[in-house]
Amino acid sequence: MGTVAILGAGSWGTALAVHLGRVGHDVRLWARDRALVEDMATRRANVVYLPDVTLPDVVSVTASLQDALEGTDLIVSAIPSHGCRAVMRAAAAHAAPYAVIVSATKGLEADTLLRMSEVITQELGPERPVVVLSGPSFAREVAHELPTAVLAASSNPEAAEFVQREFRGPYFRLYGSADVVGVEIGGALKNVIAIAAGVVEGLGLGQNALAALITRGLAEVTRLACAAGGRRETLSGLSGLGDLVLTCTGSLSRNRHVGVELARGRELAEILSSMKMIAEGVRTTGAALALGAKYGVELPIAAQMAEVLAGRSDVRSAVDALMLRRQRAEAETA
Repeated sequence: MGTVAILGAGSWGTALAVHLGRVGHDVRLWARDRALVEDMATRRANVVYLPDVTLPDVVSVTASLQDALEGTDLIVSAIPSHGCRAVMRAAAAHAAPYAVIVSATKGLEADTLLRMSEVITQELGPERPVVVLSGPSFAREVAHELPTAVLAASSNPEAAEFVQREFRGPYFRLYGSADVVGVEIGGALKNVIAIAAGVVEGLGLGQNALAALITRGLAEVTRLACAAGGRRETLSGLSGLGDLVLTCTGSLSRNRHVGVELARGRELAEILSSMKMIAEGVRTTGAALALGAKYGVELPIAAQMAEVLAGRSDVRSAVDALMLRRQRAEAETA
């Protein structure tokens, strides 16, 4: 087992550091916030994001990108989507020439509409293979060693197999995939649908409505993924249906929480300011609609959530708009 650098000490980056330390790696966990780094080094825990999980002795914490990256051939990016490019640009000077990069972020870059693997490749160059880690995986459950299955997706099969080997553990199973587009679109857009699921929950609309939303949400995500070049079957797997069900129904879902609170009448700014962690779906919604427009794909759930998030519609009107859309055959493409 070698040394792994993990960039980003939020809940997911910290959980992956704990996991990789447990399975035998030396881990360098990088955070931009020096105060957080010092606190984690002293307490041997991330009291902000995973307060009840102790860092293994093999996990070191640093605020220096150079110290984190030097001499490692496995780099994990767990940076929020809006900060990914800047960190990758700064990391480029220190990353080993043929390091394998693992993208563990589910989102789209707002201004370019690029997927995270595309952003990483632009900044680090095509010689460094990128493997996308995605699937139904709450950070807290991974940190507590609860059974989890995810995907390692890459156009480079050797890199995907390498990540499968290095990440596997008694409670952490990885399947391989070559469909990077489908995996990343599924991982990004499920967060948008989860906001809508929270609205359904918050309004007390019942299990029938939630089941319908998840099913039609999956159809919506699948349309866009296929239009972008992904494979339909990918979206019925872990990074599509699996992640969607978890995020739409799980109490630990940040995006679902946003929807619940919107349904209770709270303002979006107030909700986000009260959250420690980022709800990627808020940023992804606009990018998803722009991507849908680019490919000529209608995204009715995302469109209604965009109206709600922008304050142009209320949650009840959004639900009514979805229910009153023209009825059609289930297999239609829009």
